[in-house]
Amino acid sequence: MKALEGVKVLDFTHVQSGPTCTQLLAWFGADVIKVERPGVGDATRKQLIDKPGADSLYFTMLNHNKRSIELNSKSAEGKEVLTRLIETCDVLVENFAPGALDRMGFGWERIQEINPRIIMASVKGFGPGKYEDCKVYENIAQCAGGSASTTGWRDDRPLVTGAQIGDSGTGLHLALGIVTALYQRTHSGRGQRVLAPMQDGVLNLCRVKLRDQQRLEVGPLEEYSQYGEGIPFGDSVPRAGNDSGGGQPGRILKCKGWETDPNAYTYFITQAAAWEKVCDVIGKPEWKDDLDYATPKARLPRLNHIFATIEEWTMTKDKFEVMAICNPLDIPVGPILSMKEIAEDEDLRKTGTVVEVDHPERGKYLSVGCPIKLSDSPVEVERSPLLGEHTVEVLRDVLGYDGEGLARILDSGAVGAAKLAAE
Repeated sequence: MKALEGVKVLDFTHVQSGPTCTQLLAWFGADVIKVERPGVGDATRKQLIDKPGADSLYFTMLNHNKRSIELNSKSAEGKEVLTRLIETCDVLVENFAPGALDRMGFGWERIQEINPRIIMASVKGFGPGKYEDCKVYENIAQCAGGSASTTGWRDDRPLVTGAQIGDSGTGLHLALGIVTALYQRTHSGRGQRVLAPMQDGVLNLCRVKLRDQQRLEVGPLEEYSQYGEGIPFGDSVPRAGNDSGGGQPGRILKCKGWETDPNAYTYFITQAAAWEKVCDVIGKPEWKDDLDYATPKARLPRLNHIFATIEEWTMTKDKFEVMAICNPLDIPVGPILSMKEIAEDEDLRKTGTVVEVDHPERGKYLSVGCPIKLSDSPVEVERSPLLGEHTVEVLRDVLGYDGEGLARILDSGAVGAAKLAAE
């Protein structure tokens, strides 16, 4: 039995943040019914197309294990179907623009009237306040949540990260809120609203920078390269390049082949507990007893020289050799892995972190698998649904429409171009 087996989720999400959340719930066994506009569907179905006539990778990689129905929620029959779905489902997830559900006639109060046990979960750009009606995308969330201002080099403009911490990060937060609300419902018997603003999600992932903002008020941030170079701090946390955020000095260093391979680098941390082993590995055993290098405090103003010396050693090894030498000695290092290397990593495939999926329109493709592993609820990644593929199935098997009722809904056009050929 899957962890969320028996939980029905009404998925009114699109693009990335909401689908990330509902895909995670589907991976854990929830029956996720994705509601899509007739003839159009989720906008990402046709964005960044790489194979004409097939759903894009953007869509397929965010909508595994779901069922799709086409529904015109503006028609009388569409509203009827939507009402019955709300009556039947445990969770409704949406990431519409603010106020969209209210304009459809299905605001929170109405949804509660229909089903007092339902959990309504929403992604919004901002929480309540002056910006709550603003439309937000990934990079805007990174900027408003504090990530961009603390990412990049201190003498250059702010930088967004390639990790989708605004969209996918918020989706992960929302999924946690939903399962928490489901658990509380087992005691209270009541549904509730769950809100995950993207600004809040990004800030939660940037908590160490808010930590540093408060530390900065009482003195300079000594683990930052800026301190070692004698450059004064301003009144807010600066961009720190590739410095470690955990208080241990760290840098990205060149490895053998860096001249032609843009990813021939390793991340190297000079953790105090491993310092003497670092000295031995790089051929500087004298630094262990040298008062200028023997303690973390003494090393702070010399970090540029120290990492330049370590880099002279790493440049004689490829990034995997550096890992093989340092890892047994508990020296914290990590190779900079390209997406190509990750895609070809056999260990990641064995664990289901990277999966190969077969799709009727596009054939086989790679996708990320579930990042969370449960011993008693293994995840089987199933392909994303075709547009409206499960419309009749949901109307008949989930909502109980049969005979005349099913024909009436189909003939009304409320459920798009649903086909009966397979029935």
